Amino acid sequence: MKIYSKEQIYQADKVTIEKEGIPFYNLLERAGGYVYEWMHKRLQGGQVPIKVFCGIGNNGGDGLVIARNLIKNGYNVTTYIVNCSDKRSPGFLKAYDELKNSTKNWPVLLKADTELPEISPKDIVVDAIFGIGLNRCPDDWVKQLFTKITQSGSYILSIDIPSGMYVDQSPTEEDVVIAPTYVLSFQAPKLAFFLPESGQYVTMWEAIDIGLDPEYLATTPTDVELIGKQEIIQLYRSRPEYAHKGMFGHSLIIGGSYGKMGAVILASKAAMRAGSGLVTAYIPQIGVPILQTALPEVMTETDNFNGKVFEEIDFQTEANAIGIGPGMGTDPKTAKAMENFLKGQERPIVIDADAINIIAANPTLMEHVPNLSIFTPHLGELKRLVGEWKDDFEKLEKTAKFAKNHDIVIVIKGAHTITTYDMRLYVNNSGNPGLATAGTGDVLTGVITGMLAQGYHPVEAAMMGVYFHGTAADIAINQYGIESLIASDVTEFLGRAYMDLFAKPEQPPQEA
Repeated sequence: MKIYSKEQIYQADKVTIEKEGIPFYNLLERAGGYVYEWMHKRLQGGQVPIKVFCGIGNNGGDGLVIARNLIKNGYNVTTYIVNCSDKRSPGFLKAYDELKNSTKNWPVLLKADTELPEISPKDIVVDAIFGIGLNRCPDDWVKQLFTKITQSGSYILSIDIPSGMYVDQSPTEEDVVIAPTYVLSFQAPKLAFFLPESGQYVTMWEAIDIGLDPEYLATTPTDVELIGKQEIIQLYRSRPEYAHKGMFGHSLIIGGSYGKMGAVILASKAAMRAGSGLVTAYIPQIGVPILQTALPEVMTETDNFNGKVFEEIDFQTEANAIGIGPGMGTDPKTAKAMENFLKGQERPIVIDADAINIIAANPTLMEHVPNLSIFTPHLGELKRLVGEWKDDFEKLEKTAKFAKNHDIVIVIKGAHTITTYDMRLYVNNSGNPGLATAGTGDVLTGVITGMLAQGYHPVEAAMMGVYFHGTAADIAINQYGIESLIASDVTEFLGRAYMDLFAKPEQPPQEA
């Protein structure tokens, strides 16, 4: 699913109007009508009180169309105009006249000097105050209204985007954002839904087709794409009947140090579960008994020193893909071994954890990182690599530019892990808070390495690895719960994640 910029959505409106030969108001009427139909399908004429809050721009116009349709069809509706400026969009004015001409149930005007209405937990609130055009912090009395709506305990339906949220910047300390129960986003979700600073306000969303020109939407390239099951199905390669292990690559996992062999075990087993035909772990000698006892399927190689950390990285394995970093530590001897290792690499590798920290501490090592290598940092490691940022949008911009400048892939781990390459962002839509536990990053490294070993392009390997990793966690919490999920559980459910790819969807429960 493409995620369009604000400018692209405005252009989609313009193209639709030109192609269909209609005034802009018809689009507004269409969008509001589709939202009404969505609500009516679920309410079925029920007489729960509905309070529709409308701004004075086009989003407010959508709200007025929704209110008019609800009133005409017998619903218990009170409409409010949030009079936050003297300017009114033509779409709002037309929708306002249409509402006044169709009912005596006229809107209530809210201003800075009027008392804010009471909102009951038994109400349904439709938030149509501000849309994607918001570019400044609302007045204090409007922010008080936002707070009252959020704290009311009512069912809150935001139209297109929660009021107070910006499309292309994070909220500041001065901002107040309505936290809706549900968001109906026009045509596609917004990038802000998937970033920590703004996404915290969006718990559930749905993209609703409002009839924008399909040719424009299909042919317009976007810098951001939402990655879900349908996108992964298109990348997945099924295995032939007459297959053997040599056809699916040899993964080499380099890592481990005294007290941190578990990280290599997690990564190596995940590479196996991801489908790599062979897996070898290159580890310090002290880890051999541990690893071979824990993972009989995995082969081992070691350095020639009997220390607690790597002093060299010199292996005989002919690997199709290499993942380096889990549990490796940053000892000066290990850092030197890492430097020598990088100088001998020509094919893309997966770089995680302490391997990232070693490179961040010595940026000249980036000169030796092969093109299309995959970095998998958590936020702390990312800051060491690309520098500090002021908000989530700057984080994405700095990371994308760093990846572009060095021709690498970066996987930004988080609630919605984002993969970036060549200034494009791929937002993962699987996973849950259960992944916030030690070792899940090591599992991800193993999965991506296993995908790379099977011959997937590095960008594909990163996207698929992130998706299967998150899906395995989504399935696993049905057995273990979010709080009790541990990293090895994710590995155990990777097989189920593969099976889920082609499973028939279950019928959704009846919505209230």
